[in-house]
This record gives sequence, C-alpha cells and structure tokens, in this order.
Amino acid sequence: MSLKHSYTLLAPIYDAIVSAPTEKIRIESLQKLKHLDHQKILINGIGSGLDIPYLPDGHSYIGTDLTPAMLSLAQKRANLHNINIELKQADSMQLPFDENSFDIVLMHLILAVVPDPLKALKEASRVIKPSGKIFILDKFIRPGQIALFKRLINPIIRHIATRTDVQFEELHQHCPELLLKEDKPVMLDGWFRTIELEKINHSK
Repeated sequence: MSLKHSYTLLAPIYDAIVSAPTEKIRIESLQKLKHLDHQKILINGIGSGLDIPYLPDGHSYIGTDLTPAMLSLAQKRANLHNINIELKQADSMQLPFDENSFDIVLMHLILAVVPDPLKALKEASRVIKPSGKIFILDKFIRPGQIALFKRLINPIIRHIATRTDVQFEELHQHCPELLLKEDKPVMLDGWFRTIELEKINHSK
C-alpha cells in the first residue's frame, strides 16, 4: 500500500488517533516561532493541519502534504481558525521549491513516515536559506538501542502509517551542513524528540 493511499484511508480518523497525544508537544515546538521576526515558513507534511491552530501571527506559511484528503482537512482547519496559509500537494522527498526558498522548515511527524527519511531531510535542507532552521518533532530510536519490538513491528506498520526504526543520528551524519542546535526528549521515555537544526552559512 502506498503512503498516499494509506493516508487517504486514515484521513477520516487521523485526528482522533494523533491529536490528543501530540497536542502539548506540538504547542511547545511551535512556541519557538513566536520569538522570531517575520519568517517564510514551510510546514512540510502538514497532514490534517493539527499545527494550524497554534501558528503565531506575523509569518508567511506554506503547507505541503502528499495526500489531497489530508490537505482538504487542513484547509477546513485553516478556515475555521482564520489562518492565512497556502496549501500545496507535494512529496516531502521531492519538494517543488527552489533552493534557499524558506527561512524555516517545520517537520512534525513526517521524517518517520516517509519511505526515505534521509531524502526528506536533504530536501528540507535544500530549500532553506543559509542560517535557516529546521524544527523537527518525531519519534527516533537512539544509537545502540535494541528497541526489539519497534524494529519487529516496523516491516508491517511502515506500510500503513509510520516507521518505528528511524534513527535521527544516522540521518544527520549525511547532512554535514546542518548544525544540531537542540535535541530534547519530549514523550514516551525519549522516543519522541524535538530537534532544532541550523543550516551552516558557508559564505561566512
């Protein structure tokens, strides 16, 4: 089953499954945007728009998702909360934007969903400007962690909803242009983490 197909089927029940458990950590992650001047922000993998009610004013937002059914839910949520955001259908592993297009990329619960998380992280890096930031909220196993159950269920669940075997450190080592600024455990004994990356400005 393709990711697009599975999330089309999940769209009607997605909020009921994901909203309550992740609301607090979403809000905490988005608080970082409140202290910044006007930024052009890509919400990469916006899903049903669970971030939308907590987006601070003063920024320009573009949200992308692979699944039209999810984008439809996100648009309804944007309309309900009177949030000005442009929504586009797009693949996180092949973004339809030029290099250096955004100041910030938000990746909430997307790196552990896509088939190739490294490709998605590299795409996020490509489209942010030098000194731009990537804010990640997702679940990652730690280096050396056995995580037997998570690894065993991954071959099944990765084709339905999400991967459970992604290791952030493996991804990061292939993106030397991204400087790790913060790595904070937020839920389920550190399985869920908020991570802040900054793109190194090589011109300095």
